[in-house]
Amino acid sequence: MRFDIITCVPALLDSFFANSILKRAQEKGLAEVFVHNLRDYTENRYKQVDDYAFGGGAGMVLMIEPIVRCIRQLQSQRSYDDIIYTAPDGERFGQPLANRLSLGKNLMILCGHYKGIDERVREHFITREISLGDYVLSGGELPAAVMADAIIRLIPGVLSDETSALTDSFQDNLIAPPVYTRPADFEGLKVPDVLLSGHEARIQTWRFEQSLERTRQRRPDLL
Repeated sequence: MRFDIITCVPALLDSFFANSILKRAQEKGLAEVFVHNLRDYTENRYKQVDDYAFGGGAGMVLMIEPIVRCIRQLQSQRSYDDIIYTAPDGERFGQPLANRLSLGKNLMILCGHYKGIDERVREHFITREISLGDYVLSGGELPAAVMADAIIRLIPGVLSDETSALTDSFQDNLIAPPVYTRPADFEGLKVPDVLLSGHEARIQTWRFEQSLERTRQRRPDLL
């Protein structure tokens, strides 16, 4: 699966994709991540990609020309399942959406910055707008990284245990149950006996009951 991320601050994404699971996914050839510097697509001698908003008001706006130039160049090389814009007023990103996007082949993500992007880009070039939540960040680089992480880990072969992603929180509208590891007894703090029993059916029943109760307590809206 290929990700093309367009940003005016590419350095913000460098370390994120160069470590841990995301790095291994790329080394295995299961995911490709290409970060495109928006400033490479401007004809401005000072590499400017933002300007004042028509009508006045605070904040700068990313200009339409470099964005469209970059999008069109990428589209000339391949087709995209979606061209995503990270917007605070977009649809809320969640596990079901991550699942759907993981079935694609090529995704393009445009990172907003400053006061946003020229509205004509949103109207005519963006196919999906996504938000992480009801808050505003300095730019769309973090949301782009979060979305890519959530999607890439769902690709078969990325995780060493392919069933791991299927038991994550929110996959079945339940929060994951508590987990424990060795030692079984730490200063009198003990692991539940059922997890040490080796009885698979009882363990699975316990985990489901714990997930249900934890969801009821912490996220009843999911039930």
